[in-house]
Amino acid sequence: MKSVKQILGLMLVAGVALTSCSKDPVLDVVQSDPQFEGPTAQEFKDIRDEALQDLVQTAQFNAEDGIVFTSSKGTVLSISPGCLQLNGSSATGAAELTFVEAYDKADMLTANKATMGVMPSNDLGILVSGGEFYINVKQNGSQLDPGCGLSLVIPAGLTGGVDPDMKLWDGDMAADGTVVWEEDEGGANGQDNGVFGDGNEYYAYFDEFGWTNVDRFYNDPRPKTTLQVKIPDGYDDANSAVYLSYDGEPNALAQLDTFDHTTSIFSEHYGQIPIGLEMHVIFVTEDDGEWKWGIKGVTVAANDLYVFTESDLVTGTKAQLVAAIQALP
Repeated sequence: MKSVKQILGLMLVAGVALTSCSKDPVLDVVQSDPQFEGPTAQEFKDIRDEALQDLVQTAQFNAEDGIVFTSSKGTVLSISPGCLQLNGSSATGAAELTFVEAYDKADMLTANKATMGVMPSNDLGILVSGGEFYINVKQNGSQLDPGCGLSLVIPAGLTGGVDPDMKLWDGDMAADGTVVWEEDEGGANGQDNGVFGDGNEYYAYFDEFGWTNVDRFYNDPRPKTTLQVKIPDGYDDANSAVYLSYDGEPNALAQLDTFDHTTSIFSEHYGQIPIGLEMHVIFVTEDDGEWKWGIKGVTVAANDLYVFTESDLVTGTKAQLVAAIQALP
């Protein structure tokens, strides 16, 4: 006959066995975070559009009188009297000028206006800018056209002084706001390349509204390479972007223009990056109405791959992002 102690011992062992074999519905649940979803393409576009709007300057004037407009940075735009047209006829009455200027890569980045120019090979290469400008005139919402040449006097001191290699470029803007620059074939008033330097100013002449840029190609004799930038899951080329900031070039900003959705990799596939170049790779996106970014300082080696993880990113205001970019060498 078994003692009471033996019986209690057997019951305890059985209880432990049953407990170990049972499936506790709480403990058995696999805890996992839902897959991260990045911002929508529209949310990213909206924050860039807001940054561009911050750069907009406007002025009201009588169309028949023309205008001499001096911007907040000292750029002077001149439209001659009797120049503006509406549907082929001389425009009269109230009109509104819209003017944008960007001289540094912080404004260029946040407004999505990198300095990428079309090379003779049709590849894209980074440009060093003497200033980006958008100019347009409307009357009661209707587009006016320049019937004669426009001129800009541009303070070269904002970009390091006059560079004799500067040329005039026209901006071709895509639906997402990205601009690719193509060299102007002449310029109004017979000026070579549409722009020349004198003293501490550039003088630019052109005959169309839209985006205009004073630029030259970045020149570096070192051997060139391609590179790749892998970004965190949840981001792609619709809701984020990757830029390259060359150290020592405050007025130049490259942008990577191809993206592999399988590998989450942006690429510079033209082979235009100098080996040995010191630069900073900048990843930007949107986060609940604010900017989100990561910045990595690198020295370029052949066929480099740079990787951003979520832990590399910070979220903040546009002002904080601009300060971070302006602090780069």
